[in-house]
Amino acid sequence: MPFKRLDFSTFKDMHLSERFMLQFRAEFFNILNHPSFAYPNQVVFTGNSSSYSYSPSAGTITAASTTSRQIQFALKLLF
Repeated sequence: MPFKRLDFSTFKDMHLSERFMLQFRAEFFNILNHPSFAYPNQVVFTGNSSSYSYSPSAGTITAASTTSRQIQFALKLLF
């Protein structure tokens, strides 16, 4: 499955005076919140050479390879 991730950012400039400008920024990472799963557990059998047993977690996906949706806001004073 291909890796899918869409990031988005927007900003708004507000002039306070001739010299000062305030900038509001909003940034969205993985905005659609597409999961990208890590590889499944590859251990099928556990134990030593005389006694093997089936691993109950074989083939189980227990983690994601990327983070979930994140949003950050910022104010920036420009002069």
